[in-house]
Amino acid sequence: MDQNAPLPIAALRPFGRPPSAGEFAYRALREAILVLTLAPGAVLSRAALAAQLGLSQTPVREALMRLQAEGLVEVVPSASTRVARIDLASAREALFLRRAIELETVRHLAEAPPAGLRAGLQEHLREQRRLLEGGDHDAFAAADDAFHAELHAAAGVAGLWDLAQARSGHLRRLRRLHLPAPGKAAAILAEHEALADAILAGRVEAAVAGLRRHLSDTLGRIAEIQARHTGYFTEASEAPLSR
Repeated sequence: MDQNAPLPIAALRPFGRPPSAGEFAYRALREAILVLTLAPGAVLSRAALAAQLGLSQTPVREALMRLQAEGLVEVVPSASTRVARIDLASAREALFLRRAIELETVRHLAEAPPAGLRAGLQEHLREQRRLLEGGDHDAFAAADDAFHAELHAAAGVAGLWDLAQARSGHLRRLRRLHLPAPGKAAAILAEHEALADAILAGRVEAAVAGLRRHLSDTLGRIAEIQARHTGYFTEASEAPLSR
């Protein structure tokens, strides 16, 4: 992919327009970065992005500043603005946060599975099977997130899912790079099915152990991912992460 080539307008996913143009630009650009439509290292033209989004440059500049604060965009004064490369230290921190929150979430649910959780999880799993068969990685990744969001909502801690996701830009891009690997999407679905079964059956330790394995797989395959996607990582990200 030519990182300096202009991004097709259709590549930026549409959103229902939120209250401000700046928020609209932020959500659209952040999504494009997270799903790798805007690849790590890609040059960002404020004027081109504004034209593609149908906005003035002011809200786009505001959005880029927010993304810079999250570590997803690098702004060099009097030079270029680029999508930040993936930083594995940031990915490690995000995983630590997510694992701490989600292990307790799963333990809480398995100790007393709430009414209605079975139907909700089964619906998510059906949707994931459908998307797996269709090979739509972007939609499957979104469905993966929706499954985990359902767990947090059922435990009454939906805000903690939002918190973890807000800090997980580097981790989410890393997982998105791993998703197309042969058998990865099928493994995710199988792990979700096993996790759902353990929670609904009240098997607390099995649910906790299953979630820990599920969240650790991508970081155990860093070398493979880096080999397939050279140039997508910061120079300090060359050493593999521990599980």
